[in-house]
Amino acid sequence: MIITNFGDLIAERMRAEHQALAARWFERLLDLLPVNARDVFPTDSILDHIPSLILEISQHLQHPADAAIASNTAILQKAQELGALRHAQRASLHQVLREYQVLSGILVTFVVEEIGRLGVLPSPAGTASIVSRLHDAVNVLSQATVESFVTLYTRTIDEQTERLEQFTRMAAHEWRQPLGALQFGVSLLAQANLDPSRTQRTVEALQRTVNHLVDLTHKLETVARIRHSDDSPVIQEVDASTIIGEAARQLREMAEARAVEMRVAEGLPRLTIDVGRLELTFVNLLSNAIKYSDPAKPTRYVEVTGGAEEGRCHLVVRDNGIGIPEHSLSSIFQRFTRAHEERDEVPHVGGIGLGLSIVDDCVRALGGTIEVESAEGVGTAFVLTLPMHPVRSEIG
Repeated sequence: MIITNFGDLIAERMRAEHQALAARWFERLLDLLPVNARDVFPTDSILDHIPSLILEISQHLQHPADAAIASNTAILQKAQELGALRHAQRASLHQVLREYQVLSGILVTFVVEEIGRLGVLPSPAGTASIVSRLHDAVNVLSQATVESFVTLYTRTIDEQTERLEQFTRMAAHEWRQPLGALQFGVSLLAQANLDPSRTQRTVEALQRTVNHLVDLTHKLETVARIRHSDDSPVIQEVDASTIIGEAARQLREMAEARAVEMRVAEGLPRLTIDVGRLELTFVNLLSNAIKYSDPAKPTRYVEVTGGAEEGRCHLVVRDNGIGIPEHSLSSIFQRFTRAHEERDEVPHVGGIGLGLSIVDDCVRALGGTIEVESAEGVGTAFVLTLPMHPVRSEIG
């Protein structure tokens, strides 16, 4: 049977089968690409995107002149959202293009199947027109997705380049002073008949400088390790009190030197977690609290309290230090950001602004969140919310 309204017929059948076609696309994609199902659609809210795109394509087949797919803002936004999702998942551009190639192939196959199933015989021109419209519609949607993906990818590259340049400037700045001090100290020690007391002071100054460089290097290595995709965490079931207590033990001398009392509550939640990242988080939070203690207060402290509910662990690190200026609160987790740069003249508060960045990286890797509350002259509280059990990363 030869028909003349083949486009209308296929459009109606595509609308009726759009969910099944989306499922077929999904299964085919998993066969072709080394991806997990949850890596393609990590949330239920995104599951309607492909069915919606197929519905729009069917509309374009039926009314190519009246419903230009390129002018449909809502459907193009869905295509752009797919681009943003794939970028967040660190997919390749090849994967994005391959997904649309798979969709195009499935829709063309569907047309061929419908011809056989319905027993119809469309004209060659009609068949060619339908296939051409399919490809045109898929290309428009693919372009919207790719443009969104590439825009975000380019922005990421620019941000990484800026961070690298910033890192180079900051590292050079931070290393210049201690290296200059080392150079001066070595030349001083090389002098003949140097007074013994001055020799001792010079050696002590050199030791402090070397310790500073070692600490700086360790922090930079930590940033690189946290970001490395091959980092293999050690997941253990532990009492938070034990891990935080160990972090406090490492900082005991620093706290005693500044007369800061460290208090870790007993009976903190027991959780299954990457103990290395958890310990590193609290080493940095506690050392920050000690570093920014308020010398004007007769009693100085930092305390850790917490609890658990509904599968989440809440830990609070609170101090009565000098506090954080309000204008700095929104940026303190950024790398190379310091809330108290104006206090560089105070020896024990120097640094390059990596501590809280490391904390933020660790907490994110643990699947948690961190918030900060602070008032100048009163103190600061960091509130961590962590899962009681490890969660598989849904992105990347």
